[in-house]
Amino acid sequence: MIQREDQGKLLQRAEEFMQVFKKGADFTQELMRENEKLRYRLVQLEEQSRLASCAGQALREVEMLKARIVDLEREKNEILQRIKLVESENIDFANRYVEIEAENNSLARLYIATYQLHATLDFREVLKIISEIIINLIGGEEFAIFLLDENTGTLQAMAGEGVVVQDLPVFALGQGVPGMVAREGESFFSETLDGLEPEKPLACIPLKIKNRVIGVLAVYRLFIQKRRFAEIDHELFTLLAGHAATAIFASKLYCESERKLTTIQGFLDLLTK
Repeated sequence: MIQREDQGKLLQRAEEFMQVFKKGADFTQELMRENEKLRYRLVQLEEQSRLASCAGQALREVEMLKARIVDLEREKNEILQRIKLVESENIDFANRYVEIEAENNSLARLYIATYQLHATLDFREVLKIISEIIINLIGGEEFAIFLLDENTGTLQAMAGEGVVVQDLPVFALGQGVPGMVAREGESFFSETLDGLEPEKPLACIPLKIKNRVIGVLAVYRLFIQKRRFAEIDHELFTLLAGHAATAIFASKLYCESERKLTTIQGFLDLLTK
């Protein structure tokens, strides 16, 4: 009986040991499973950390690229502004070159015209050449040349184009724009280039020899439609007026001397007969 009891106890203990061993084995397996989960989770966390680090690096690179793009955009705008400035300067230079070419051509034509003007002493021919210069060089469509009669102190039209010279009024000194220009000796240029009356020409330039006014040049209409007179127009008018005054004065002196010479020669012929 005692042996049986001992055997029963041994079996019971063995069974309890097996249960404890089984529980230990189950616990070990559970620990292994938890350990595997933890290792997997650790790998996930490491991967997430690596990805987060890569993402942070990528974000930093993106920010750097954005800053670089902003710098490049600013540099591009600066370059475009410089290009526009250079293009504007090139256009200004080109326009100025064209203006200078036009001025040089006008001055060359004026030089040739004035050479022709001073090559004759015939009064009527001088007035004709002056009219041709105004037409071809300045583009005058309607104009008149007034000369001052020092005996009466009046301006009388002696030649013109596009106007009936005989119908133009006689201006006293100080009367109308021509009379004012003759009295003051200063050029007049209208602010508007519309057709005006004989008393109000577009431009009126005194014909002067030093400070002595011998007449005026009055322009009423131009062939070329302009909004205003350019600086070159003022210079051409001034140059033309100076040469015209000299040529007219010289031709008048020559005509008067010719008449006096003819009179003296006739008187001498009468004396010698």
